Amino acid sequence: MAVTESEADSTHRGTPAVHEGILRRQSARESAARTYARALPIVPVRARGLTIEGADGRRYLDCLSGAGALALGHNHPVVLEAIRKVLDSGAPLSVLDLATPVKDAFITELFRTLPAGFADRARVQFCGPAGTDAVEAALKLVRAATGRAGILAFTGAYHGMTAGALAASGGAPDLQVGRLPYPQDYRCPFGVGGPRGAELAARWTESVLDDPKSGVPRPAGMILEPVQGEGGVIPAPDDWLRRMRRITADRSIPLIADEVQTGVGRTGAFWAVDHSGITPDVMVLSKAIGGSLPLAVIVYREELDVWQPGAHAGTFRGNQLAMAAGTATLAYVREHGLAERAATLGARMLTRLGELQNQFACVGDVRGRGLMIGVELVDPAGASVPEARGSEPDGWDSTTAPHPADPELAAAVQRECLDRGLIVELGGRHNSVVRLLPPLTISDEQASAVLDRLADAVTAADRDRQRTG
Repeated sequence: MAVTESEADSTHRGTPAVHEGILRRQSARESAARTYARALPIVPVRARGLTIEGADGRRYLDCLSGAGALALGHNHPVVLEAIRKVLDSGAPLSVLDLATPVKDAFITELFRTLPAGFADRARVQFCGPAGTDAVEAALKLVRAATGRAGILAFTGAYHGMTAGALAASGGAPDLQVGRLPYPQDYRCPFGVGGPRGAELAARWTESVLDDPKSGVPRPAGMILEPVQGEGGVIPAPDDWLRRMRRITADRSIPLIADEVQTGVGRTGAFWAVDHSGITPDVMVLSKAIGGSLPLAVIVYREELDVWQPGAHAGTFRGNQLAMAAGTATLAYVREHGLAERAATLGARMLTRLGELQNQFACVGDVRGRGLMIGVELVDPAGASVPEARGSEPDGWDSTTAPHPADPELAAAVQRECLDRGLIVELGGRHNSVVRLLPPLTISDEQASAVLDRLADAVTAADRDRQRTG
């Protein structure tokens, strides 16, 4: 499909003709596997910070942030300057795994941010351009180091789209990995929530590992997200994370923390494991560490470094531009206290969203940590979900038990948000959680605008749902 002359003439003017033409050609030529483009029919042409401008001239507040990859938002000056500096220097742009000054600077800055004591005896491996490549490397590493094959993962997990990562994710079509309960309050698998629910989840894990008839042999490793993102923005309790660390350490099972989306200040600490004070054996890092460019690494205890040369490689593991952009991003977040800023602003946003929950019965739960926030939408007319609370245990309260998830309402809220110039993502078990992942540089005024538009969108979507019955 050729670009018409009228469309070409208006490319830089921002017109509906350009917008519609590009979307039409995308639909005709791109794979059916595309996802965001279906729910967000926009054509970004310029962006800065929180704001995106489309080819039709409309402006949007972007609370998707490249699925959490843009810690500093779009085209932050320090990131652009770092990229220009490499381009102007004449340095090679791709160097496989050769040492360069750019890589050396990135590793130095990265190790400066790691949990206390970890960097002193750590190794870093550059894997490939995506977080799922780093997950694959982590799974292979612990298998090679322990001589064992199995992996323990958690319900609701998301670790990527390659075969091994998918097997460890909650939506795996075939059981290739031992699955454990991930604690949560709103839809607790044991029907109790809170510390008691987390304690039961921990006991279940111990039973699986210690019962010789559990059907789960001693695994090569355990992989977990300190905050489940795609699973519905569910923060793990700090005590439970510490318990997982003790359980794995006592049984010589390497613990892998997937910080692909939670890292670089997103949750209100530089790394989400910092909230609990644990030090995992392996950290999987991607998204924000590349400063908006593709970069993925694993950092792990040197005792696990049993790789043979070439045991895990990738052609694009030497992306110099991504390393430079990543160094600038890591340093900026650290030097400007953006993790602490995320904690403070995120808490205020959660408080205001709690008011939205009190106002609308369709807002079932509001949760998150830092600037990783989720709003779960439910059908208040539906019966409380018995499978989420067990068979009416002690303390059962049908008035506070969760109602059925409402993915159609969530999709309607997302559309209403877009109509109001706000980009949000959906996630969760039933795709019923509206997710907010704004850049860490978002201002108080911008945060208020985001929440105003979201509140208006919920109001409109709920009104339409009630009108249509």
